Order: sequence, then C-alpha cells, then structure tokens
Amino acid sequence: MSEPVSLPEPSAWRLPPFLVALAGWLVPGLGHLLLRRPGRACIYLLCVGSMIGLGLALGGHIFRLPARGVFEWLGVTANAGTGAFYFLSGMWGGWVSDVSRTAGDYGTRFLAAAGVLNLLFVLDAHEIASRRQR
Repeated sequence: MSEPVSLPEPSAWRLPPFLVALAGWLVPGLGHLLLRRPGRACIYLLCVGSMIGLGLALGGHIFRLPARGVFEWLGVTANAGTGAFYFLSGMWGGWVSDVSRTAGDYGTRFLAAAGVLNLLFVLDAHEIASRRQR
C-alpha cells in the first residue's frame, strides 16, 4: 500500500514573482494578498478604488486606444495601470467625460494617479515575491 501524499505547508508555497505582479495589476492589492499581507492588500485596494471612484464621479476622462500621440499614450498607460478597473470603468461611464469643467480635469488626474499608484504597488509586490524566492 502506498503512503498518502502530503502537500507542503501553505507558508512554504512559492508563487512566481511575475504571477504575483500580474495578480496585483489585475486587482489592486491582490498580489499582496497572495503574499499573505492582508493589511497592505486592503489599504491598496481602498486607495486605488477610492481614487478611481472619485475620478469617475468628477467626470474624468479615461484614455483608450488608439492613442494619437505621446501624451495620449501616457494617459493610456496610466489608466491601464488600474487593471480590471480600466475595463470596468467603461461600464461606469468613464468613456464619456466632461473635461469642460474644472472638476472633470481633476477627475482625469485622479484616474491617472490611481493607475500610476497601482503600478507602484505592483512593483512592491514583485519585489517582495522576488526576495522570498532567494
């Protein structure tokens, strides 16, 4: 009779850093949650989510492809940094914006800042996962 196969302890499981980074990009904070840092994960999701919500509430513009210039490419990159929120924001009315008012311009800045902030969180998750690999 064969012996039962035992799985490694959950604390011994190692996820590849690129997978942690991809998860953190797709859903803000998910990379840190996979690294068993739930406090950071909640804070990161709250920060990025509230900035996106505020940006959409103010009527901010979400840049989308095809981009017609360098500055639009920067806008697409910043907005796409929010991961799934970038694609969901079209359902929330983000493709139709009102930048004729000052509030809309501020909303655009909040949306871009949320994407850049999430990209920094992704880099942090990747760095933590890389250190655990060594």
